[in-house]
Amino acid sequence: MDKFIMWLRRKHPGTVVRLRDFILTLIKSLGVVPLTSTLSAKVFRKDGEIEDLGVVSTHVVTNAFVAYMVDSLQAVEADWDDFKYHDSGTGTTAEAVGDTAMETACGEARDTGSQAEGAANIYESVATNTYAGAFAITEHGLFNAANAGILMDRSVFAAINVISGDKIEFTYQLTCTSGG
Repeated sequence: MDKFIMWLRRKHPGTVVRLRDFILTLIKSLGVVPLTSTLSAKVFRKDGEIEDLGVVSTHVVTNAFVAYMVDSLQAVEADWDDFKYHDSGTGTTAEAVGDTAMETACGEARDTGSQAEGAANIYESVATNTYAGAFAITEHGLFNAANAGILMDRSVFAAINVISGDKIEFTYQLTCTSGG
């Protein structure tokens, strides 16, 4: 199934989003309230060229984040605003809800995202990663700390090749659907 989804993302990018929307409608009709996410990327080349890649991945909110969310609802205080640290890497293993770290972080420092409310039910964090070397970036993770921390979401996508001085602006959105 993972290979099929990756193929759809590469060959027919809109199909994955439409398929996701269909599945979410089906899930909502069954009374399940899901958390969904999207990751968009825009590449700023060293030579000034800009490539807007649009949505490069959808889901995977991790078990670790869901557990943190439930624990936080039971605690006196929660540090929800800490989930703003963006990391990227070269790992290609499909993302899974059990992920707790990046597969192969590229070694650059995590960038701090600016946080916004995309809509009343959408959390958004935007960060620009600047690269000091050549990489084929294939994964992204959102964490609650500059080092280690809880992985909220890990995304795997088709390679974005960068060289020293290139930048990728990642926009992460988490949609929390109410109702039932």
